[in-house]
Amino acid sequence: MAVTPTEEFRREAVKIALSSGLSRTRVAADLVRKNERLRLENRVLREEREILKKPRSFSRAQRHEVRLHP
Repeated sequence: MAVTPTEEFRREAVKIALSSGLSRTRVAADLVRKNERLRLENRVLREEREILKKPRSFSRAQRHEVRLHP
């Protein structure tokens, strides 16, 4: 899925390229890796949120049970 970078992203990429001393190719590769990692983390968070939305199944006895921890 191709995503068009925002103007803010482009400005930040140019700033990094000019101030880091790295080649444009290296900066681009680093930004791609970082973007991929963020997408993965975002997907995991969405999956976790969906899991937490699902109702937990309890037996009738467990719903009315009060647990005391020593």
